Amino acid sequence: MKKVSICFVCLGNICRSPTEEGVMRRLVDEAKLTDRILIDSAGTADWYIGSAPDDRVQLAASHRG
Repeated sequence: MKKVSICFVCLGNICRSPTEEGVMRRLVDEAKLTDRILIDSAGTADWYIGSAPDDRVQLAASHRG
């Protein structure tokens, strides 16, 4: 079966796009579609290459599971 790719994009890839990626990963996992959907996130600027998502984003996400 063909795999669908989704990439969430924002300027730096440390807040909005990784948050969207995480939410979508959870929804795809809950729908048992992980073998059919490839999910990623990216930034349009190179300021934060190799950086983890912003600490505030990680904290907010951890509070929501």
